[in-house]
Amino acid sequence: MTYTLYHKTEFHYQSLVTFSHNIARLKPKDTPYQKLLEFELEIIPNAYESHEFIDMFGNENIHLLVREAHHSLCVIGKSRVEIYPEILDAHSNRLKSNSITYGQALERLSKFNSEDLEAKQFLFESELIPTHSKAIQSYALESFRHERDLFEAANEFMGRIFHDFEFLAGFSDVTTPVEKIFKAKKGVCQDFAQLAIAALRSIGLPAKYMSGYIETLPPEGQEKLFGADASHAWFALYIPHAGWAEFDPTNNIIPSGQHILLGEGRDYADIAPLKGVVQSSGGSYLSVMVDVKQDVPMKLSQQMQSQSQTQSQMQTQTQY
Repeated sequence: MTYTLYHKTEFHYQSLVTFSHNIARLKPKDTPYQKLLEFELEIIPNAYESHEFIDMFGNENIHLLVREAHHSLCVIGKSRVEIYPEILDAHSNRLKSNSITYGQALERLSKFNSEDLEAKQFLFESELIPTHSKAIQSYALESFRHERDLFEAANEFMGRIFHDFEFLAGFSDVTTPVEKIFKAKKGVCQDFAQLAIAALRSIGLPAKYMSGYIETLPPEGQEKLFGADASHAWFALYIPHAGWAEFDPTNNIIPSGQHILLGEGRDYADIAPLKGVVQSSGGSYLSVMVDVKQDVPMKLSQQMQSQSQTQSQMQTQTQY
């Protein structure tokens, strides 16, 4: 399965910006089940200098320095990504088969084990995800009992968020506290992912924020509009002895071929598509446009016709 991605992030400034430093995270990462085929980054105005680096979470970062005075900054990421759902499905099945109980996980994580060191950094509070809410902790413990299988508990927990919370665009933004999301029982995919992570960390389990895309399909009989998609977010839970298991509470599904990973981190702040510092005054506002399109494989008849035309052209060239 191959997807073409288009992600445009644009800042509009009230006053003239004389220069800005920015970090763009729009380049999808390679994983065992995902391969980046093409990537192009367009910056308007042009960057004076740029360089790429990989952060501590393995995400691709591009530093941009813009020295040309501007009233808006537009950064467009264009990618083609190939997804191998059979590999991801096999990984999920392996995690399910090798899962342990919640009690066994707590015992394992309470001791030193070199295999768990990287995962343990996702046990703690982060910039956008606190872990001190007793109400959120109690909500998680309704699914996680000491004798219960960890994968099974996480799967049920995902379903409870899906059924208990209303998807409502415009209710929240990146600064909305998870406690407010929990109390209101509404939000968007980013909120549900961060709420789940807060709950899991509060009961002693490592969890991380997964950022990327999911293709949306138009109503039957209608044409899909360019730019009608959006960024997506879900969460991953660490299962000792097994690895990271991914869950999408917004759709109540375990990610497979329809999820495209951009990057991951402790919360949204670690994988924000574009953030930076500008020299200016006054306010600004942000606009985002995302399009996700699955490449349609060429039918066998079309392939044969194309091959026939190519052979004919080669014969004609040979004659001349």
